[in-house]
Amino acid sequence: MAHFGFPIETIIIFFTVIGFSVFIDLFAHRHAKEISVRDASLWSCFWIGLALAFFAYLWLRFDKTWADLYLAGYALEKSLSIDNLIVFMAIFASFGIKGVLQHRILYWGIIGALVFRAIFVAVGTGLFALAPWVGFIFAAIVAWSGWKMLTSGGDNEEITDYSEHWSVKITARLMPVFPRLYAERFFVNRAIVADLAKSDPTLKLAKNAAVFATPAFLCLMAIETSDVMFAFDSVPAVIAVTQEPLLVYAAMIFAVLGLRSLYFVLAAMTKYLVHLEKAVIVLLFFIAAKLTLQSGEHVFGWDFLHISPNVSLLIVLGTLAAGVIASFIWPAKEEKAE
Repeated sequence: MAHFGFPIETIIIFFTVIGFSVFIDLFAHRHAKEISVRDASLWSCFWIGLALAFFAYLWLRFDKTWADLYLAGYALEKSLSIDNLIVFMAIFASFGIKGVLQHRILYWGIIGALVFRAIFVAVGTGLFALAPWVGFIFAAIVAWSGWKMLTSGGDNEEITDYSEHWSVKITARLMPVFPRLYAERFFVNRAIVADLAKSDPTLKLAKNAAVFATPAFLCLMAIETSDVMFAFDSVPAVIAVTQEPLLVYAAMIFAVLGLRSLYFVLAAMTKYLVHLEKAVIVLLFFIAAKLTLQSGEHVFGWDFLHISPNVSLLIVLGTLAAGVIASFIWPAKEEKAE
């Protein structure tokens, strides 16, 4: 079978469509406001429609074989990305970040994902030799996030002071951190910090510097780290289905670009479906176990249990469905006015 290669026409069309679509998305969400369920659902439909339009282009312009390879990779990446969305929810809950700031963090997180996916696809499977050992660490982090959500009793109010937050304690050893959120910024300069310190004597800084990272930046790094870890799993899976680099990258990018909208659909559902968060907690422990098994298979040769992508998808969708159904059967009790 001939290789698809890198047709100039396809490259120009792909990057033009992606660039224009990202610009339209950014322009549409330029105002600082929380994303509604309707808005997120419409954007999810837009990104899925765009992916299918590219499928039609490949079919009509080249051949159905290439189009099918692309679509198979897209469907697989989209399925595997559901795990990532659940972890995104846990990370935001850990940082106590809600609403508009989530959109900004996810936007830059998606931009980073575009870059990392390109690097991973270019390097190929050779890069994934590091995945097994790192997988154990990330599995522990995911399980810990699930435990924190479980023991918090649903209390995930926004945090005002991050001085004792684990991310600040760890990062402060490497770079200066300002332990408060400031507007929607990832960094603040010395002048801003000095003014805030004057108005708030309780504010303590580990060191002085020209620029300080904020907890929003630390949350962004946690999001990026989680995406990189899931790329260790998804990129080889997609490459196994579609070996053509351009088709692999196109399938991943179209799937990744729709993640932010899908996240807000899922996050919005938790506001109205009172038992959905419990389902998310269950899934976090499942994902931690799945990562442990995958890493153990590579490092120690474990072969007693293998969870395929299809089985994983069924478990994720089934658990979420159970949370939705439980919310209808046992709705939240309305608080009586005093």
